[in-house]
Amino acid sequence: MHVHFLDPYRPRTSPIHALDPRVKFVLTLAYILTAALTPIAAWPVYILLLAAMLSVEILSSLGVRYVLKRASLALPFVLAAFPVIFTNGQTALFSFSIGSLTLTGYAEGLARFLSVALKSWLSVQAAIVLASSTPFPDLLQAMRAIRIPRLLVAMFGLMWRYLFVLVDEAMRLMRARAARSGHRAATGPSPRLRAGSRSGGSVAWRARVAGGMAGSLFLRAFERSDRIYMAMAARGYDGEVRALPLSSVKPAAWLALGSGLGMLFLLLLLGVLFWG
Repeated sequence: MHVHFLDPYRPRTSPIHALDPRVKFVLTLAYILTAALTPIAAWPVYILLLAAMLSVEILSSLGVRYVLKRASLALPFVLAAFPVIFTNGQTALFSFSIGSLTLTGYAEGLARFLSVALKSWLSVQAAIVLASSTPFPDLLQAMRAIRIPRLLVAMFGLMWRYLFVLVDEAMRLMRARAARSGHRAATGPSPRLRAGSRSGGSVAWRARVAGGMAGSLFLRAFERSDRIYMAMAARGYDGEVRALPLSSVKPAAWLALGSGLGMLFLLLLLGVLFWG
């Protein structure tokens, strides 16, 4: 059973897809670091960073809508920074009461919250473009090339592969349940009654069944991962995933790397000088 929907890679013919994965990985890290280090409320720099990311999304042929739709899934996590609106600042913007509690929103806190939200949103977009334009094995090779610890790279690779194993076992359980489950025939006189008929027990019963399936899934995935590891060990696996050596970085890739790093450095310097 192929679970290709888990793989974010989208094959396209574009300059971003053709770029060396080592260059893309370094530029993505530099972009995220630049967004994180940009001072609070440096709105012109944020706009320039967004313009640069939108340009990359257009060049990648992934589609701006595709990237923005996926990036929006991370926005709810930004709400963790929402309390800074009421705890950080001196210039009051609004105030309201909840019972005996009075909350006051500050301009400085609002600026900090919006800055955190923009930084997170831009960083997630960069990660999505990288994952969607680079096959995962190439990403692992890029990590090794920039001297990320080999054990950490091996953990990333095995985690990615075992994710597919876990989903495959879950789909096997779902198919087994569907094959063994009967559905009550709808014999009501009206279409509404037939459409509203349901099979199964109460909510508590369904919860017990779901819990049992989750436990079975864990045991089956654990046993299968053990078999996979023994098969890998029998074929000479010693903790290191070996691959063919990468070719040298081409001059065009060096030019793209230098231009990207230079632009990001100028944006960060602009933010530090005028809003730092």
